[in-house]
Amino acid sequence: MNPYDEWYALVRALELKEQVGGTVTLLHVGPKENEAVIRKGLAIGADNAVRIDAEAKSSLFVAKQIAEYAKAEGFDLLFFGKETIDYNGSEVPAMVSEYLDLPFVSYGIEMSVEGTTATVQRDIEGGKEVLTVDTPFVLSCAKGMAEQRIPNMRGIMMAKRKPIKVVPAVEAAVGAELVSYAYPPEKGDVKLIDADNMDELVQLLHNEAKVI
Repeated sequence: MNPYDEWYALVRALELKEQVGGTVTLLHVGPKENEAVIRKGLAIGADNAVRIDAEAKSSLFVAKQIAEYAKAEGFDLLFFGKETIDYNGSEVPAMVSEYLDLPFVSYGIEMSVEGTTATVQRDIEGGKEVLTVDTPFVLSCAKGMAEQRIPNMRGIMMAKRKPIKVVPAVEAAVGAELVSYAYPPEKGDVKLIDADNMDELVQLLHNEAKVI
């Protein structure tokens, strides 16, 4: 579980549950070996968990799986971390909101709820923006939305007994396919120039580095 999902999205959902009631469900798209990660979320305090049994082939594929399950369950609010830390795409929450035809607020840093209306604050260039939105909606959470919680021993023991519901994936387009990985070209040897030899430095910057 990446920090944005764990520290901000999950914990803010738990805080909201403690404030107004309800339940917190973890949704994960992935294979069985990922269940250790899911159980950490249960140890932090989530009530139940669902693993959609499929490899996460692309953002579009993952968003479709989450949206189809969420549509059937009728969740009031869907929390996401603002991005993953492997690809940093920030794509899935927006795609889910589009599939569900729900309002989407990105990069939230604070949220308060009164009844069925939420007030969300987020950073924008040069300042902050405050929005109000009625539930249900989709929210991606950034730093500031909540404070990290560390699983305690009681939570860890309880998480071992909580079942993880496994559901099959639905048919969905992948949209983009990973073709290959490649390292950048190797850099040449470093050349050290004496601080007093300005002429040589200028010549190298001009003829070899071609930056002047």
